[in-house]
Amino acid sequence: MDNEWMAEGNCRTEAPSMFFPSDGVGVEVARRICATCPVKEPCLEYALRNGIDHGVWGGASERERRRIARRRRLERATSGVGR
Repeated sequence: MDNEWMAEGNCRTEAPSMFFPSDGVGVEVARRICATCPVKEPCLEYALRNGIDHGVWGGASERERRRIARRRRLERATSGVGR
């Protein structure tokens, strides 16, 4: 997967620790940074495709990414894609 998009992220000027918060307040701070990011979608897809289970990626928390991944698995299973 092409990762050139990473150089365009709003996060490039922030401390990495901002995106690995230990509480809900920190998640909200990271989400605000991600909200206007021009590469929010490829960032989220990168985290989902690579099974990254820590931090905020593409504006989505760990819990949100688990839900997205679960929903996609169910959609694939019910649509017969990948069989």
